Amino acid sequence: MLNLSNRIAKSAKVCNDRYTEFLAADREFDRAFAQAYLDYEGPQAEKRYAADKATMTEREARDVADAAHRYADRLSKALQSELMAYQSLNKSILAQFQVAGVGDR
Repeated sequence: MLNLSNRIAKSAKVCNDRYTEFLAADREFDRAFAQAYLDYEGPQAEKRYAADKATMTEREARDVADAAHRYADRLSKALQSELMAYQSLNKSILAQFQVAGVGDR
C-alpha cells in the first residue's frame, strides 16, 4: 500500500505536467489559427477553412497533449481506486481477526 501511495503522490505532478503541456499546445493552436485566419487572402467565407487547413499540425499537437493529460488523470484515479480497495480489504481482514479473537493478546 505504501508503494501505491507513493505512485499516487507522484501522479499529481505527472497530471499537472501533462495539463501544462496541453494548455501550452492549446495556446499555440489558437495563436496559429488566428494568424492563419488573418493572413489568408481570399473570400471571407473561406478564411476559416483555410485557417483549419493551415493549423493541422498545431491541432494534432494539442490533441496529443490533451490525450496524454486525460490518460494521466485516468491513471491517477485508477490508482486511487486501487488504494481504496486495498484499504477496504485491510479493514475486512482486521475485522475478521477481531471477531476470531486474534490480536487481543
